[in-house]
Amino acid sequence: MKGKGGTGADALLASEEGVTRVQGALGELGFDAWLIYDFKDRNPIGRSLLGLEWTTRRGFALVPANGPPRLLIHAIERSSWRHLDGWKQDVYASRQEMERGLHALLAGCRRVAAETSPGGAVPYLDLVPAGIYEMIAATGVRLLGSGDLVSKYYAVWTPRQREEHGLASEVVRKLARDAFDRAAERIRSGQRVTEGELAAWIRTELVARGVPDQADCIVAIGPAAADPHYDPGAVGHLISRGDVLLIDLWGAAHPGSAPADQTWMGYLGGELPPRVAEIWGVIRSARDGVVAALEECHAAGEVMRGFEADDVARSAISEAGYGEYFIHRTGHSIDRDLHGRGPNLDNLETHDDRLLLAGVGFSVEPGIYIPGEVGMRTEINVFMGADGPEVTVSKPQEEVFRL
Repeated sequence: MKGKGGTGADALLASEEGVTRVQGALGELGFDAWLIYDFKDRNPIGRSLLGLEWTTRRGFALVPANGPPRLLIHAIERSSWRHLDGWKQDVYASRQEMERGLHALLAGCRRVAAETSPGGAVPYLDLVPAGIYEMIAATGVRLLGSGDLVSKYYAVWTPRQREEHGLASEVVRKLARDAFDRAAERIRSGQRVTEGELAAWIRTELVARGVPDQADCIVAIGPAAADPHYDPGAVGHLISRGDVLLIDLWGAAHPGSAPADQTWMGYLGGELPPRVAEIWGVIRSARDGVVAALEECHAAGEVMRGFEADDVARSAISEAGYGEYFIHRTGHSIDRDLHGRGPNLDNLETHDDRLLLAGVGFSVEPGIYIPGEVGMRTEINVFMGADGPEVTVSKPQEEVFRL
């Protein structure tokens, strides 16, 4: 049984320079160390930063604010960690040896960052199991969330990811319009088209147009779209004249690339019904209000937190009288995964107090979902660049597509 260590492009902690960078941040944030725990691939953040590929036993990696980094690993898995040749390695075989080794590993530490989230406030970071948490607490160490470290060293995009995301954004934008036009043409010509058929066509086109990784979509009409994660299956409802049509689609160029994720709205008729026009105006204003708030914050030399951005959109929708129908967070992190490990725009499902640091990306997607009537959402992606927030699609939707 053999393990295999890797040193991919994002294996920051596999280099001396990367360790030094992280140690500087630990000092600034008041941490004594960053403890990365993994068991059977359950911590993708730590595994990426460490360049790990395959392990089957519990492992602990400690980056102290000062001094050399250290490992506590199982005796049969030395080869899985051998690429970290600059780290001091201690091994254990029995659980008693592991507990003693953990005490020794954390000796002298009091405030330690880890992938944990007090109260489960940020589920994407709640990766240390209760038993290990208790074992560490018994050493006298206080575990604190590593959220801002994860944002800075895991969730930030590389220049290549930013470039590829921009290309994917244009593919997704054009395909959304083509999908609506396809449905509209079917209706004009008297042909049938269902939600499931249109969704299958979109998935095929995402692959054909160069964004096959994580590629998928949601196609929903009218009341069905009031379920934000509606799945029509192979057929779904018949799309007809007079329907409100929601198209949510996403994909990336390849594994490791930052996906593009957008939602577009259409109306298969002429002039928008007043209710539809009103809801569209509310969610578009909420979307644009978040971008404006991010721009103002950057201009003032400040950094917004995830929950604060959510508050901007939620307040706009609540003031318009639709607050009870906005039932999800305003946006999710995007890194190499569609739903990334960086800060979310969320003060509803969770309280995400992580900073929207330069280099991170996320969706902005306010929606209004009225059961039995209609669901509408508008979604763009934003990258926090050095010069402020960048909306990554060249032409965000301003008006609902019409037949």
